[in-house]
Amino acid sequence: MVELAELNAGLNHRGRRRARLRDSAVSLGMMGPAVLLYTVMTVVPVGVAVYLSLTDWDGFSTATFTGLDNYKHLFDDPSSSDAWYVTALIAVAGTVLMVGLGLVYALALKGRSRTNSFFRAVAYFPHVISSLILGYLWAAILGTNGAINNTLAKFGIEPLGFLFDEQFALISLIAVIVWAGFGFNVVLFVAALQTVPAELLEAAAIDGASKRQINLRIVIPMIAPVVTVATVLNLVGLIRAYDIVVSLTGGGPAGSTQTFTYLILARSFEGTKVGYATAQAVFLMVVSAVLALLVTALRNRQDQATTS
Repeated sequence: MVELAELNAGLNHRGRRRARLRDSAVSLGMMGPAVLLYTVMTVVPVGVAVYLSLTDWDGFSTATFTGLDNYKHLFDDPSSSDAWYVTALIAVAGTVLMVGLGLVYALALKGRSRTNSFFRAVAYFPHVISSLILGYLWAAILGTNGAINNTLAKFGIEPLGFLFDEQFALISLIAVIVWAGFGFNVVLFVAALQTVPAELLEAAAIDGASKRQINLRIVIPMIAPVVTVATVLNLVGLIRAYDIVVSLTGGGPAGSTQTFTYLILARSFEGTKVGYATAQAVFLMVVSAVLALLVTALRNRQDQATTS
């Protein structure tokens, strides 16, 4: 009887082992195509980009390995420093404005009505149009011979430097970017607001809390994870701002609106500095990843401090 029990136990063990192996094989088979696609479309291109960033290559001749020279040149290149300043200003100011305005707008239109739905659609509409087209549209409005300055000229008023004054051009660029992108945040926040329990808001109102107190102490903390996601998406997206810069200001005047991405694509690649341009792109990718992780970590740390 003991030997029979041991035999059955061994058979059961081998059966469970075969079942686990079979399940693992099925899982690997299902994951295989996705892993292969990710490797081909992401891992391999990134690996090639990292290699090219360590070379001196013009895109035609044989690449010459130069080590970290391209990355060292990043910190010695005045145009890169200026472009990073513009990029940081656009990213920070644009993110704060888009998230802030989107949240205020969403709070004002969180109720379900046809009027609110209409204004939500109006806010989101610019987001569905190509940024390149929006840039050309606003260039026709804000340009030296644009609609606004032509109207002012009829009244004898000198044209305003929306796009040809260095400081004014950067402000105009940020304003257009915020106008074009804050509707996406409105949609995110409105969806998040629908998940806040109505009973909780009613209980707070019965206890005498004002609308402002309810929003600040209940609503916004409950949708904080969505605010974090919106912040990361906006920040990373604005760091890579390019198309609206091309169509609205072309990086001018005098490079005052030249972002880092614009510098890479319009200056480095056109100048056949492919190795250096790739190093700039890899550096931009690393900065974007670090910022995304930093914002997420700060949000998680704040959540832990709140719950503890």
